[in-house]
Amino acid sequence: MTHDLVILGSGPAGCTAALYAARAGLRPLVLEGAQPGGQLTQTTEIENFPGLAGPTNGYDLVVTMRRQAERFGAVFEMDEAVGADFSGPVKRLETLVAGTLEARAVILATGASARWLGVPGERALIGRGVSGCATCDGAFFRGKAVAVVGGGDVACEDALFLARLCAKVWLIHRRDALRASKVMADRVLASPAIEPIWDTVVEEVLDPAAGAVTALRLRGVKDGAARELPVDGLFVAIGHTPNTAFLKGALELDAQGYVAVRGGVLTSAPGVFAAGDVMDPAYKQAVVAAGAGAKAALEAERFLLG
Repeated sequence: MTHDLVILGSGPAGCTAALYAARAGLRPLVLEGAQPGGQLTQTTEIENFPGLAGPTNGYDLVVTMRRQAERFGAVFEMDEAVGADFSGPVKRLETLVAGTLEARAVILATGASARWLGVPGERALIGRGVSGCATCDGAFFRGKAVAVVGGGDVACEDALFLARLCAKVWLIHRRDALRASKVMADRVLASPAIEPIWDTVVEEVLDPAAGAVTALRLRGVKDGAARELPVDGLFVAIGHTPNTAFLKGALELDAQGYVAVRGGVLTSAPGVFAAGDVMDPAYKQAVVAAGAGAKAALEAERFLLG
């Protein structure tokens, strides 16, 4: 069986693409991927997605989006693509469960995975004070003390954003100088709300037993000195990894591994479209991903109609 459209990923981009495609009669098959719902499911409170009467959590929002798409005929399956061949008019996907799938069009919405520190307490407190997205979660720490880990442009941007909301922002970096561009580094160092902590790494996030971040255990890289830093939140800004390893040369990627697009969602392979964080290293917002998912579905419909 050759499907009209297969959508890879079930976060905001994938669910929105499924909704638009299903309403257009394309009978989309959605492979949920390794993390059904994507990174949004790790967010405990969302209040900046249009149409919400009050705060909701990421899991509930994604479930609502999925049910809406299913109501129009989208089919969701627990499966994950591990290989792809987009060289011909029929696209072929190798998956963990179904084996080989064929489709006339494909939408890539596999997202990106935040890089974490890998220290004790971090995973247990994701969504409970540990975050990989300052613009997503910063508002919940208004007037509080937080720490940002990293030394590049993303870490500096996060620190500057949080400095407008938080009483204190600690910027923890393992080196003695920022890797960010000079203009970004100068802005950070000039901010009275941001205090760098040089030559230091985070060894542990406290306190999982309390169900919230209370402090960080730090260690000096040069002197080995240990100390605790009381904070209310930790923002890890050491980058994201786009979930594109399975493509293995099937289409063009940029230097960072994100799907290269033109015209918003068009990829280098005809009939293959991309939406959300898998092609967007800049915004990392659910509403932006959803908008791109709608665009991808509309382009897929045009493509399939010839």
